[in-house]
Amino acid sequence: MKLFNVYPLFDVEPVEADGCLLYDQQHTAYLDFYGGHAVISIGHAHPHYIKRITDQLGKLGFYSNSVPIRIQKDLAHKLGEMCGYYNWNLFLVNSGAEANENAFKVASANNGRKKIIAFEGAFHGRTSLAVAATDNPNILFPVNEGAEVIRFAFGDFDGVEAEIKKGDTCCVILEGIQGVGGIKEPAQDFLRHVRSLCDETDTVMIMDEVQSGYGRTGRFFAHQHAFVQPDIITMAKGMGNGFPVGGVLIHPKFEARYGLLGTTFGGNHLACAAALGVLEVIENEKLIQNAKEIGNYLAGELSGIPQIKEIRGRGLMIGIEFDFEVADLRKKLLYEQKIFTGSSSNKNTIRLLPPLNIGKKEVDQFITALKEVLS
Repeated sequence: MKLFNVYPLFDVEPVEADGCLLYDQQHTAYLDFYGGHAVISIGHAHPHYIKRITDQLGKLGFYSNSVPIRIQKDLAHKLGEMCGYYNWNLFLVNSGAEANENAFKVASANNGRKKIIAFEGAFHGRTSLAVAATDNPNILFPVNEGAEVIRFAFGDFDGVEAEIKKGDTCCVILEGIQGVGGIKEPAQDFLRHVRSLCDETDTVMIMDEVQSGYGRTGRFFAHQHAFVQPDIITMAKGMGNGFPVGGVLIHPKFEARYGLLGTTFGGNHLACAAALGVLEVIENEKLIQNAKEIGNYLAGELSGIPQIKEIRGRGLMIGIEFDFEVADLRKKLLYEQKIFTGSSSNKNTIRLLPPLNIGKKEVDQFITALKEVLS
């Protein structure tokens, strides 16, 4: 049997990893400036993280979420403490796609509506808002429970306002910072405007923080830069540092009831141990502050490179746009300089999503390499 070939793969096979480095079969070191789409939040093979998982494996292993377990409550308490949403509720799942699907279910159960507002350039996992595998990466199509998806240009004040004021919208979903769309941040006044419109019409505001959350932008969630509080927050990726885990943070105004949501593996013991390990490392090593400081340093160093057209993002979620397609540039960075970077639906943009524990040394290595391949 062969693997179902739906991903273009580079000809590099990592077999070992440590911190910000990956090693291939020849033990050649590669600097990881992409972290598996922002999955690697605390660095590869962090010893505290590994210990958390192995200790839990020795107790109960993969046992499902069908019985009450203390570690789920410990995770919810720690997460609320660190992200600031103390009195909210947590529903544990396995991925960002599953988190968003469950967020839609909570929203629809609240107001009985089916219409979803989303935005061009958005990506919310392989869900009812999935990006279609076509030449147009921004096509959104509904496949879940009769949902109707209305798509607007990013930051379309007038269009969004007119649609929400019809009073039949279930929810609006936005990314804290668009990842796949090329590291684009919604304007703070636009987020506040959407918040006020949702309040007026009993529409649910969902912030997709799957890629932009967990300290990546210099705050726990990217939307916190705008001082806006949504109704539901979805998260995954950096939550488990590579272990499959996701979550839905739900405002206490939503009433839980048996059968509203469901998951088979969500909240299993190992996932909770991994997620707790990540939070503990982020807290103990002050990685949110590090993301802010090193992100500012990185942006400053990039600003001195004349070939760069635009630098977008916050913290360690950076998009570098050029006036040419970057596929060949990324290949040179990988094969000549041994540095992993990321792409986006904007073919002129490189995405940088390194582990949150990188330092100036790694930034300087990347800047030197980028200048060399551009020259």
